[in-house]
Amino acid sequence: MEVSVAHSNDGPSVVTTRNPDEHPYMSSSDACYPYMCIKSSSSSLGLHLARRLVEVGVNDVFTVPGDFNLVLLDHLLSEGSLKLVGCCNELNAGYAADGYARARGVGACVVTFTVGGLSVINAIAGAYSENLPVICIVGGPNSNDYGTNRILHHTIGLPDFSQELRCFQQVTCCQDLDTSHELIDKAISTAVRESKPVYVSVSCNLAGLPHPTFSREPVPYAISPRFSNSKSLEAAVDTAADFLNVAVKPVLVAGPKLRVAKAEKSFRVLANASGYAVSVMPSGKGLFPEMHSHFIGTYWGAISSPFCAEIVESADKYLFAGPVFNDYSSVGYSLLFRKEKAIIVEPDRVSIGNGPAFGCVLMKDFLRDLSKKLRRNTTAFDNFKRIYVPSGMPEKGDSRDPLRVNILFSYIQKMLSANTTIISETGDSWFNCQKLHLPEGCGYEFQMQYGSIGWSVGAVLGYAQAEPERRVIACIGDGSFQVTAQEVSTMIGQGQKSIIFLINNGGYTIEVEIHDGPYNIIKNWDYTAVVNAFHNNQGNCWTKKVRTEEELQEAIALAEGEKKHCLCFIECLVHRDDTSKELLEWGSRVSAANSRPPNPQ
Repeated sequence: MEVSVAHSNDGPSVVTTRNPDEHPYMSSSDACYPYMCIKSSSSSLGLHLARRLVEVGVNDVFTVPGDFNLVLLDHLLSEGSLKLVGCCNELNAGYAADGYARARGVGACVVTFTVGGLSVINAIAGAYSENLPVICIVGGPNSNDYGTNRILHHTIGLPDFSQELRCFQQVTCCQDLDTSHELIDKAISTAVRESKPVYVSVSCNLAGLPHPTFSREPVPYAISPRFSNSKSLEAAVDTAADFLNVAVKPVLVAGPKLRVAKAEKSFRVLANASGYAVSVMPSGKGLFPEMHSHFIGTYWGAISSPFCAEIVESADKYLFAGPVFNDYSSVGYSLLFRKEKAIIVEPDRVSIGNGPAFGCVLMKDFLRDLSKKLRRNTTAFDNFKRIYVPSGMPEKGDSRDPLRVNILFSYIQKMLSANTTIISETGDSWFNCQKLHLPEGCGYEFQMQYGSIGWSVGAVLGYAQAEPERRVIACIGDGSFQVTAQEVSTMIGQGQKSIIFLINNGGYTIEVEIHDGPYNIIKNWDYTAVVNAFHNNQGNCWTKKVRTEEELQEAIALAEGEKKHCLCFIECLVHRDDTSKELLEWGSRVSAANSRPPNPQ
């Protein structure tokens, strides 16, 4: 991959005030605060870092200022193609960078030393689990303080400042404490190449340090592409073709690692050529077009789409592309999965049944070449068509009856288009959103591996910032919303137009179905009033509280019509026990897995 951008050398060297109308990242309340604007021709580490971020596709950086990163923020501001988005706290900034990376392919956040770093680290761990390249930049102490035995603020009171670094070593693929441009370049390119977060620390006295290595336009990135070993690829394809071509009713299953392997297109080529029935794992939803003629739904064990599990588990051979088998995706380890019937395709490795495994084989190459050697076989899909019975619509009641969750999602289904993206929060929204049928081009995101409640609020901010022309529709439970609610104010400040459905059922419903107790009941908020307080008559925001289908219908009509340029927040009040049947089944199975007695050995 090779990308480059041109940079202007014009502009004032120092500006003490700005007209907020001229700069979209400044609000009117900021105008009274002077700050430095670095001339773009200045040579500095901070400006080099800014230019590299722009080169890899980052135009928005999510920040929380602190005394150790302020000078760095000045230098990032001096890059005209980079916008700083101030967040309410570091955790949300990390979640926003996660959401941005899902839309753009890479995201970035800037926080201060230790108090900021240890706050954002939960979001970085989530990005690591989901294979997202997030560049986490931390403003560090003055370089002269290292090794002096001094105790600094924002630390845990020890003269050793390495606690933050040691924590980040567990959840990033590269850590850079050096300020040379070579190591900054290495960190950023490693994030892009490995599709994992990286940690970059910039001492507060070095961000503006001039140095000859920063005195000219940086050499454009040239990240070496990866290639399959041709012999290993050929052997893997031949063995897999022999394995599948003798099958009577083989199927394909798409997993979440299709994204990190950049193999979505190759998987579609394979699906078209093979004629096999195609399903997706729950965390792979959105990576394969659901309008495809041979798509049969989500394979999620006992809570799969209707008739999907029966076809997958009765297959005599199946190919899983980029799967993740954890306790959640396997419904408490209850999948009827047999390794001897499976080809498991990882991003750079292929395993076939109980037999050979082939390394140095890229998933996209393997799937593409395999498509040329498979005999077309539609048996599994033909069986699916024979047994399939369409799901019924929710029972129709009086539109003035209390709102039910299945009615809510039947209306959300009608809102989906090629210009929308669904973001689903951890909880019952997982199961209800899985049942939505995505039209061609409709995006879908959720955080299944890490499952951190509150993730979606920051992720909506980041995703919508990366894709301003696309309308994000978020489904968030009340318990999760309370964790990160304040970032709605940043969405309003950025002029975003997402639609947030806040599902208010008075507690942590997903936890109730795993193990109930009084701790799963939360203090109720007046959620629309909270968002109106964030709005404070600044920006475009509209809220509505709905209790019936009739009120929901009216609210959606306004959100898609008169209020389509506003951030729309619709609080849906539903019964505490109104859950999907899939959550009831999943919760009991996960509970059983969690409560297994200790192994006596």
